[in-house]
Amino acid sequence: MTFCRNHRRWNRQQWGRVLFTDESRFTPSSCDGRICAWRRPGERFIDACVQEHDRYGGGSAMVWAGFHLHGRTPLYRIRGNLTGVRYRDEIVRPQIIPTLQAMGAGAMLQDDNATPHRARVVQDVLQRQQIVRMNWPARSPDLAPIEHLWDIIGRRVRDNHPPPADVDQLFQFLQQEWTAIPQQMLQNHVNSMRSRIGECLAARGGHTRY
Repeated sequence: MTFCRNHRRWNRQQWGRVLFTDESRFTPSSCDGRICAWRRPGERFIDACVQEHDRYGGGSAMVWAGFHLHGRTPLYRIRGNLTGVRYRDEIVRPQIIPTLQAMGAGAMLQDDNATPHRARVVQDVLQRQQIVRMNWPARSPDLAPIEHLWDIIGRRVRDNHPPPADVDQLFQFLQQEWTAIPQQMLQNHVNSMRSRIGECLAARGGHTRY
């Protein structure tokens, strides 16, 4: 709630200076794990009708990417466990810092509170490069616009027949789908931030339609 109150008056230009980033894990399986629930009108977003889940369970291809109002990073494949040192060397230095520098003055980084992101070695390099990092709230997927992009790509994986034969084919498919997302869609998701903030405040930090 504090984050939402602090950013409730941010406009399109301010959100347009944010690089939104995240990791996600995908599987070649066509199973989407959806669960149906009976509910009365108006109950769609109450806690009893929403099941939270950890998207990182049982996956086989982990990827990282970022996007902003005017562009996106390449989709990067993470092999094995992501540590703070690996996050710094494989993602922060070659991907995040150059992208933020290209975005110009006032650009800032959004990432979540995953342990590798908050490692001291990562904080040190961001401070040396004078990178501003948003104080993103923990466990807040409703606020993160990149979550919708992961969902879109996940549905395309499930709808793809035949499914990828192995992880390498899966990653190639993920790269194609990431690149194929229209820039207008990325802009729409950045521009949705004011609505996301407003709905979070209205729900007093509970679940929203996002």
